[in-house]
Amino acid sequence: MNQEIKDHIRNSLKKGVRLDGRKLDELRPVELETDVLSTAEGSAKVKFGDAEIFVGVKMALEKPYPDTPDDGVLMVNAELLPMSNPEFESGPPSIDSIEASRVIDRGIRESKSIDTKSLCIEKGEQVWSISVDVAPVNYDGNLIDMGGFGALAAIKTARFPEITEDGVDYHKRTNKKIVVKKLPIPITVCKIGDSLIVDPTEEEESLIDARLTITSLDKDNICALQKGGDYPLSMEDIDAMVDLAMKKASELRKKLEAL
Repeated sequence: MNQEIKDHIRNSLKKGVRLDGRKLDELRPVELETDVLSTAEGSAKVKFGDAEIFVGVKMALEKPYPDTPDDGVLMVNAELLPMSNPEFESGPPSIDSIEASRVIDRGIRESKSIDTKSLCIEKGEQVWSISVDVAPVNYDGNLIDMGGFGALAAIKTARFPEITEDGVDYHKRTNKKIVVKKLPIPITVCKIGDSLIVDPTEEEESLIDARLTITSLDKDNICALQKGGDYPLSMEDIDAMVDLAMKKASELRKKLEAL
């Protein structure tokens, strides 16, 4: 992106307008579809404007960890595929994909939103493992928020496969669902100059001075935070970012509650 476009974005933000015409605190149009992948126990397609990702949930029977013998296992993996953006390269996970995976995972884990005890089949011997894969197919910024939103939608609508004498039959899904007790919504608020914005595009992400991802529950309870960017944040910045994140999380939570 050339310097002229960067200067135009910064000047527009000072006037309260973004390059795509949105207000500073406005999300792109949000679209959500579930049960879109036949090979996954749960899945979702999420679009924020032109940005699009798929999330898949796979389940498997595993031996539990020794220190949590009656708890199921949750793993989140985000992968930035070259097909989604020419800037991405194939190979080991990038720092950005690792961060997205960890932030999404932490929000779900720290909120205790999933009843991991209900995933136990036999204490110390067999539990359900839930793997959540986040893959953008058209990357245009804001992977953490889109991935966290899509992960909850896919988990909430997933159905367990049938257990037979020979093991797990992935061709047959039961009506049993994962127990989801809370909805931890991540919202990343970004600071560019003196302006605070949400749902950044790829172009806006390249100009971020600092960002704060706030994962929250209903009643404005915070369960996870992640700071990014090279510049510090003042207490006034943080207060304003949290207030904005809570407001936007409420908008997305309504879409998940309807599932």
